Amino acid sequence: MWKHAQIALKLVLVTTLLLGVAYPLLITGLAQVLFPRQANGSLLRREGGVIGSALIGQQFTRPGYFHPRPSAAGNGYDAAASGGSNLGPTSRALAARVSADIGRLRYENRNLLPGHIPADMVTASASGLDPDITRANAEAQAPRVARERGLSEADVRRLIASIASDRQFGLLGEPRVNVLRLNLALDERGKTRP
Repeated sequence: MWKHAQIALKLVLVTTLLLGVAYPLLITGLAQVLFPRQANGSLLRREGGVIGSALIGQQFTRPGYFHPRPSAAGNGYDAAASGGSNLGPTSRALAARVSADIGRLRYENRNLLPGHIPADMVTASASGLDPDITRANAEAQAPRVARERGLSEADVRRLIASIASDRQFGLLGEPRVNVLRLNLALDERGKTRP
């Protein structure tokens, strides 16, 4: 019996060292060499400091900034409370929240036509941390942002196009715009009244 216990203990020790220490160190080292920006959280910096990650959404509420999609993660984009609302399409609470959001959006973005509100303007992502919005969402907000910043709408639309990403591998997902990157590009352009 002791012989079997010794074999089991040796196996646990070897697999722990191999799979719990050596393998994670190897993968971490390779990631740091091959993909250092991604391995370190795709952090965005300004003036020497970290201002956010391109992978996690942030709340923007001023009218001179592009707003992200709604978040169901805690108090808005709280990574510790990541998750969806779990409200289904027949939920009265969801319908009430979406109706309130539509009213707020129509007030903020006076250019929105009835029936032309992109779905991601009023629906949260599954994680509640989505850093991107669709191009349609960004285009719908462009007139408000241009007006608030004293820029031409054409300039704002060109900025959206320069920041936008296509479908992943040409077929997955929707064309999208990273809200943090877009708002940073706006700040770099100057002319702000937010």
